[in-house]
Amino acid sequence: MTYKQTESNLNRNPFVLKLLGLGKPYFVKTPWWLKMIYPHRLWNIDTNEKIVFLVFFDDGPHPVATPFVLDELKKKDAKATFFCIGKNVVAYPNLYKRILDEGNTAGNHTQNHINGWNTSTDNYLADVSEASKHIESNLFRPPYGRITAAQAKRLSKAMKNKSSKIVMWDVLSGDFDESLSKEKCFSNVISNTKAGSIIVFHETETAFKHLEYTLPRLLQSLAEKGYDFKSL
Repeated sequence: MTYKQTESNLNRNPFVLKLLGLGKPYFVKTPWWLKMIYPHRLWNIDTNEKIVFLVFFDDGPHPVATPFVLDELKKKDAKATFFCIGKNVVAYPNLYKRILDEGNTAGNHTQNHINGWNTSTDNYLADVSEASKHIESNLFRPPYGRITAAQAKRLSKAMKNKSSKIVMWDVLSGDFDESLSKEKCFSNVISNTKAGSIIVFHETETAFKHLEYTLPRLLQSLAEKGYDFKSL
């Protein structure tokens, strides 16, 4: 089976991912073979330096989570990339401005947080294009990590940016998983992070209790090991 055939099968049947994820519909640590299926997407940064890349997104900016994250980052002189929802940038322009003013970067996470696998290509790209009116960036993160090959092929045109890049992740914290304890969320991240990892958290009410516990401990633990935190 070719990579394109495998991608088509995954796109048609997301339950395959749940089976491969040992009962969960997501991987905490992205497996090597998934990166090979989608080689043109950014999963991690190749580096020998002690650097990790923090990515915060989903329903951000958020009136509670975003200020908390920014305050914690500032304590460690850390930078991150925030993949924002267009409609929430419109709703919380001052928070979006603060993200950028404090030296972080922003990325497009669609206007309405839509699932590419369940949306026609034209409608999906129209939503991305609407978000790009409010979020000036060449970085794109598909909600749920789900985008079809046809959507990806036309993404640069929708974002009006020839250098657009689809950013995925190397470590998924699982902060959105209500069945997960906050201790396990922290363990997910700290035990799987290495130099060049792209780590994902979420700015939602559901994820906040995990984020509030995990982020300060992660920043402290990795800083003690000599890591720096940079944006993409």
